[in-house]
Amino acid sequence: MPTHLTTPDGTRIAYRDHHPPRPATPAPPPVLLLHGLAGHQGEWDDLTGRLLDDGYRVVTYDARAHGDSTRRPRATTRAAHVQDAAALIDHLCLAPATLIGQSLGGHTALLLAAAHPGLVASLVLVEAGPGGPSPGLPARIENWLDSWPIPFPSLDAAREFLGHEAWARGLERRADGWHPRFDRDEIVSCVAELATTSYWPQWSRVPHPTLLIRGDRGTVTDEETTTMLTHRPQTHHTLIPNAGHDVHLDQPTRLHEAVTMFLRAQ
Repeated sequence: MPTHLTTPDGTRIAYRDHHPPRPATPAPPPVLLLHGLAGHQGEWDDLTGRLLDDGYRVVTYDARAHGDSTRRPRATTRAAHVQDAAALIDHLCLAPATLIGQSLGGHTALLLAAAHPGLVASLVLVEAGPGGPSPGLPARIENWLDSWPIPFPSLDAAREFLGHEAWARGLERRADGWHPRFDRDEIVSCVAELATTSYWPQWSRVPHPTLLIRGDRGTVTDEETTTMLTHRPQTHHTLIPNAGHDVHLDQPTRLHEAVTMFLRAQ
């Protein structure tokens, strides 16, 4: 069962603090894993296990409005998500931590590294970048969520539709079937600022060693990647074959290899 941290605005953040059976010596920076939009911390179970075996302390959590965290928080702004991650790092004495974030979780990690550099040791972005502005994004998210045949009659049906067992595990069972552990309007509000705001200044301010991981069938474009590398040419870049936006689920072994190779070089 997850533990909860209550933030200053009253939001309860569900997290799990995993300690390795054989800690590495000297102890490397702990790892904070940040999931993507409409996801949950259980998506990181595979990578968590691998990193624990490598000797890393690993913390996972459900973002506000997701999973076991407060479903309808007072705010779903980018700043609120950043403050949640910063509060966890402070509460668990993780600083400086390695941040590994996928999609919107990667965007949160990027903004955290720019705003609070002292909390961060290094940064791994999985299918994530500065993005924005993207006026059509909220509508695309609405259409995607509206396509879900809710309630799912079974976890097998959910897995077949969503594409991964980890996504199905993020659902909750009710009398009439399986439902998401989030509210549609809250999820859409989480990306509202991405429709109107550019975050390239924050990307340029990140001072930490950074690894950008993309799937060869992912959504981070070659153009965005080229611009990211132009702004920060010291950034490492890895393209994972046979992977879409959910690199961590499509190719978990290759993701782990890329992450550990990067971290060992720090």
